[in-house]
Amino acid sequence: MPSVRPGLLSFRQLLLVAFMLIGALLGGTALRALVILDRLMAQSSAEAARALALTADAQVLTARTVDMERAARQSLILSDGVLRRRFEEESANARAALRRMADQGLPQEQAGRWQSQLDAIAGLLGGPSETALERERAVAAAFREFDALNTGITRQVQEIIEQRDAALREGLDASRARLTQQVALAIALAAVLTAALGIWLARPFKRLEAAIAGLGQNRLEETIDIGGPADVRRLSEQLEWLRLRLTELDADKARFLRHVSHELKTPLAALREGVALLEDGVTGELNSNQREVARILHHNTMMLQGQIEALLRFNAAAFEARQLRRQRTDLLALLHEQVETQRLQWQARGLAVEVRGEPLALPVDPDKLGTAVANLLSNAIRFSPAQGNIVLTLLSLPGRVCIDIADQGPGVSERDRERIFEPFYRGEHQPEGAVRGTGIGLSIVQEYIAAHGGRVTLLSDGSGAHFRIELPHAS
Repeated sequence: MPSVRPGLLSFRQLLLVAFMLIGALLGGTALRALVILDRLMAQSSAEAARALALTADAQVLTARTVDMERAARQSLILSDGVLRRRFEEESANARAALRRMADQGLPQEQAGRWQSQLDAIAGLLGGPSETALERERAVAAAFREFDALNTGITRQVQEIIEQRDAALREGLDASRARLTQQVALAIALAAVLTAALGIWLARPFKRLEAAIAGLGQNRLEETIDIGGPADVRRLSEQLEWLRLRLTELDADKARFLRHVSHELKTPLAALREGVALLEDGVTGELNSNQREVARILHHNTMMLQGQIEALLRFNAAAFEARQLRRQRTDLLALLHEQVETQRLQWQARGLAVEVRGEPLALPVDPDKLGTAVANLLSNAIRFSPAQGNIVLTLLSLPGRVCIDIADQGPGVSERDRERIFEPFYRGEHQPEGAVRGTGIGLSIVQEYIAAHGGRVTLLSDGSGAHFRIELPHAS
């Protein structure tokens, strides 16, 4: 048995590598999508927190303004130091909120106006008690201006939040588009990689299938050498070993048949001559019973000689089927030639033979294809009733050329259909008065047609026998 060459991966290992590559591609894309999703979620959460902080600081600023106004006016009216310190505390809280908003994008111009207004109010809190009421009215007027400033700041904060929200949505849309493109690209690459690997890995198996079909069709002259994974290479070498073994067995069979046939023909010839001498009365006059025995011996020796010669013809036909001599041949002309060759036979039975179809040329071996057609036509003539019709039809179908031969005879029985092409098999429907055939005609037809890469079949379409020869256009 052959041994596989080292250093090659098996089909299973290559398939595993292919799946790992595709899995890594899709897994990497999924992991990247997860990372992008986490980043977008974190970014969204951060923006939401910043928006809440801005809104809260704007609310704090408004609330502290109200508290500052109350503490400032009461401290002026009551000249209370505690209320003054409360104003300063609220001012510090308000300034801190303003700084946080400025850090979050509040324009410095608005923040500066608010600070200047607060500084002006703080300046009004200092002074003699005689001017407290006047300063209290000035503080009240200044705080009314704070309402417009706080409203502007609140509006600006909303605009900042909306701008950031819009920017976040744009960023999300852009990231989603990029992620979609990446996923689509990964799927496309995985599909291309899968198709490429599938085609690359399937190609050796198609060649293996063709090699096995060649062995099945007895095309033993074609060397089998298929590259690919280690197990495919191993199978290729085993098939090549099988081809060589079949070639040897085929040659042994041919030698055996020739030897046996030769060894049988010599004693058979002596037996036939002896029987002939008995029938001629050379050894003495025979009575009626003895003549009947001599007749039976003569009949059986002739049958045995016919069987031996048929065996030799079939063996020669099987060998010659593998040695085609193709040439471009007009198939319609070939059919007419075979009909003309057997004209005496079908005219003697009063048969009508018709050839139908258009001229069609195909590269075939005209001798072997002619023999196949002649055998089928001869069978049709033997089995056709007197005054019957035989039709030979040449058809061109997609991918193949068909030659149909149909007669009006008894047809082939159901039990004979499966074995009709077996060597030396003769069906149960035999024409009356005709010499019994050897049973190799259809076997030779099958050998010659199979050698052309075609097939011959028996169709079931009513009375009579209808055989079809199919030849590929690319034969």
